[in-house]
Amino acid sequence: MHSLLITGGAGFIGSNLLHYMLAKYPEYQIVTLDALTYAGNLGNIQSLLEQPNHHFVRGSICDAQLLDELFERYQFDGVLHLAAESHVDRSIHNPLAFAETNVMGTLTLLNAARRAWQGAMQGKRFYHISTDEVYGSLELDGGFFTEDTKYDPRSPYSASKAASDHFVRAYHHTYGLPIVISNCSNNYGPYQFPEKLIPLFINNIVLGKPLPVYGKGENIRDWLYVEDHCRAIDLIYHEGKVGETYNIGGWNEWRNIDLIRLLIKTVDAALGRPESHSEGLITYVTDRAGHDLRYAIDSTKLAEELGWRPSLQFEEGLARTVRWYLEHQDWMQELTSGDYQRYYQEMYHGR
Repeated sequence: MHSLLITGGAGFIGSNLLHYMLAKYPEYQIVTLDALTYAGNLGNIQSLLEQPNHHFVRGSICDAQLLDELFERYQFDGVLHLAAESHVDRSIHNPLAFAETNVMGTLTLLNAARRAWQGAMQGKRFYHISTDEVYGSLELDGGFFTEDTKYDPRSPYSASKAASDHFVRAYHHTYGLPIVISNCSNNYGPYQFPEKLIPLFINNIVLGKPLPVYGKGENIRDWLYVEDHCRAIDLIYHEGKVGETYNIGGWNEWRNIDLIRLLIKTVDAALGRPESHSEGLITYVTDRAGHDLRYAIDSTKLAEELGWRPSLQFEEGLARTVRWYLEHQDWMQELTSGDYQRYYQEMYHGR
């Protein structure tokens, strides 16, 4: 039985990946490790907790003893490493937390894998999931990020992810650890914590709250539906070349203000409101410190080597995402009220 560790599996991308992998590979033994910080929510994977081939462990990637115990107990063949602090605004206010989790946590996990696989690297794989933000910022006509783009992180978050990427590559070159890395563009879809733009704005539109737009809303992002990201991760984990990096993007650039207007149109239509009913909620606020102008990913390598391409047009993916959040208002209420944290604290008290 193939044994797989997924870190951060109760978070946004991690929970979507866990649903995907358990559905596609019922013969795999999958262990989810998540510290259940504010962005980790057991409600995201509630239906998976009782599956016989899935084991949930509450714990931190910074806990070396726990990691050694898990590698010994489950004899992992692979690691899908998604656990990370990921919100840029939070990194500006508390950069040390990002260094601890994203850098030291990744380093601790690398050490655990190296110890467990020493002398038996064949058939093993350590897959580190990263971000396009490590590349810095593009000009409006500045081309695309490729796997050869020089790193130029501009925020504590992206700097911490860049550092973790470097450590992963160093462990490959120094110790022969069989690694792959991917750098992805902005994800959207179900189970995303509502501090991020799309779920936050969906909820605010529903409640008639202001929609705070940084600057003039001219920053550009490349958007990728989370299920398409999961398909890419699956391909890279199973078929990607050891030691290689793959960029995952949606070929789907949107100015923030244009995305917000499309989101308003989509939500208002779904709620039966007149078109542009919620346009007046847009509120322009002071721009974020170090706000990168444009991200755009070139996924040619992934497309040509592994045959991956996004499956959804953005309008279709956004409409599907809006429907999901409107149909899961109880989930949203639990997160915005903090009830989900009380639930898992009681469930895992003393463990």
